[in-house]
Amino acid sequence: MARQDSRTLALRIRCLLAVLAATLMVSAAVAAPADPADPFALAEKFARIQATTDSLGYGIAVTDSSDEVAKVAPPMGGLMGMVDRSAWGATAPGRTWVAGGPFMWWILALAVFGLVVVAERAWTLSRARVSTRRVLGIIMTTLRNDGVQAAGDECQKVRGPVAAILYSGLQKADQGRDEASRAMNTAGTIEMSFLERGLVYVSSVTTLAPLLGIIGSVYGMIQLLDGFAAAERITSAMVVAGISKSLVTTAFGFAVAIPASFAYNYLVGMIARLVGDMEDSSKQLLGELDKRRN
Repeated sequence: MARQDSRTLALRIRCLLAVLAATLMVSAAVAAPADPADPFALAEKFARIQATTDSLGYGIAVTDSSDEVAKVAPPMGGLMGMVDRSAWGATAPGRTWVAGGPFMWWILALAVFGLVVVAERAWTLSRARVSTRRVLGIIMTTLRNDGVQAAGDECQKVRGPVAAILYSGLQKADQGRDEASRAMNTAGTIEMSFLERGLVYVSSVTTLAPLLGIIGSVYGMIQLLDGFAAAERITSAMVVAGISKSLVTTAFGFAVAIPASFAYNYLVGMIARLVGDMEDSSKQLLGELDKRRN
């Protein structure tokens, strides 16, 4: 049994060596140098190059140049290289993304950050917006019928800045109108800082996204000019294609900044409505407290 196993192992080794030998022979045949070119064919090609209209000088058409010239550009590395080699990189949006260069990732990160902040602020402000008239009516009715303490308890049952400001005023109701007004103003300032928290980040997105896009375009133009300096011949198609790629980051930066600006204005409008509700509720509470003293 052991001898049979050794024979089987030897047979397998021989088969493996045969496969390796065949692979080496095929590789050598493929890598073998081509036959020396015909001098008459070389002369004909030289004549074609002399009479060419192609910028690369290798034939009478662009297809001739693409067949003659080897691609010497190194493959992309990093995340952009992964995108370029992926299935999405073969699509039109993928090629546009790759053409934008590394600054596209910075703008994308800024866009994701701004989207998270906008979503959080919109959710917080929507929770803060309660029916001010309904809440104020309940608190005023409780204040008239059951007194200040019961009205304060009703305020604690409702979330939102309006209820918080009314509760602060009711806590100082026994100390006079001025103290109640001062307490509500202080609470209003605190609530305003809470409502406006995060807006500076949304505003920063609207400012930084176009700037990053412009910097990316400048970076692309620098690379384009360096390529032109190394090229022997330059065509208008090369110039237009290079400028078009350089402007991709600028377009993407503005595409991020415009929705962020709209979201910022929308959030500011929501805060302004809440501030109006807080001021109106404070005035009505002070008026009701004045009636109770009289």
